Amino acid sequence: MDRGFATRCIYGNGRDYDKDKTGAISFPIYQTATYAHPAVGQSTGFDYSRLQNPTRQQVEKIVAALEGGVDALAFSSGMAAIAAMMELFDPGDHLITDSDLYGGSIRLFDHISEKNGILFSHIDCAEEDIESFVQKNTRAIFIETPTNPMMNVIDLRKVSEIAKRHGLLLIVDNTFMSPYFQNPFAFGADIIIHSGTKFLGGHNDTLSGFIVTNSQKLAERFRFIIKTVGSGLAPFDSWLILRGIKTLPLRMEKAQSNAKKIVEFLQREPGVRKVYYPGIKGTKGYEICRAQARGFGSMLTFEVESRELALHILQSTKLIPFAESLGGTETLLTYPLTQTHADVPEKVRLKNGITDCVLRLSAGIEDAQDLIDDLRQAFDSFGGRSPRSRDVEG
Repeated sequence: MDRGFATRCIYGNGRDYDKDKTGAISFPIYQTATYAHPAVGQSTGFDYSRLQNPTRQQVEKIVAALEGGVDALAFSSGMAAIAAMMELFDPGDHLITDSDLYGGSIRLFDHISEKNGILFSHIDCAEEDIESFVQKNTRAIFIETPTNPMMNVIDLRKVSEIAKRHGLLLIVDNTFMSPYFQNPFAFGADIIIHSGTKFLGGHNDTLSGFIVTNSQKLAERFRFIIKTVGSGLAPFDSWLILRGIKTLPLRMEKAQSNAKKIVEFLQREPGVRKVYYPGIKGTKGYEICRAQARGFGSMLTFEVESRELALHILQSTKLIPFAESLGGTETLLTYPLTQTHADVPEKVRLKNGITDCVLRLSAGIEDAQDLIDDLRQAFDSFGGRSPRSRDVEG
């Protein structure tokens, strides 16, 4: 029986409560490192928690069900997941990656993966001819959509067709949209990455990462990698992510609603030069996003008129914290220049549009008017305002 998304957030593709003699509704935290064997050559299915743990297994089942994958693997962070994913490749292999990625991914590729002999072409996958960068040793295409932080929307169908023509893996970091709004497997992706710290966990209280695949062969390879490198998610953190996922649909809808209202406010603010959000009609990526996602999400980026105003806003909000990360119940303001993208080379940052005037906002689930009032007082304490607007889809 096919279950709805909200039901899968709680039960995955099946209810395991009947297997627990206690009848516990909340899945237990199996805080154990090792497991007793019934006899030589026999196992309960669990041997050592570096290989697998029942609580981690449950959250993996849930995430696989949400993305429609054959398997999901839970890691200690999003970057641990991406680092493990890179173990698929050998020295001399070439990857095409989008140039506007989370700064941690760029740092990993530039300073760890390249040192290990992996080659990269960092390009604008929303605008440039991806196929022209394919080489004989190209093995994969790695993208985010929307991108972090400039919110560029990449056509998943188009990129998938290119990947399939050349026998490449398509790897999609789906953190910004979450499985609630976007399912890249439906458009030809082979591997999906999540920073579970963000929307899946949703409460800014733990780190986690996920690799999801729809290939049994890849799943077996990743199982070997995770048990070998030892970066699996701990039992208590697995339980926190399980708990967070239960409210994912409710949080995503409220956060998206708040984001749209904040976008409308920012578009009328004269101190704002530009707002980057996929839900703005007439902007690049709007129709693509509508075609491949069920919403526009709660992430937005905006450019203000000066560095001084950007710093003033970060120091002047009384409700919205100036903090790294995203996807939690709390609305957060981030300064990519010194936080998420501090290690990205200046030339790359500027080409992508990440200047000292750019702020990224992750809308949370507070009352929207309180958030707008907080931003308004931050702008007003720096200078005046005058009305201007553009349409944002309801």
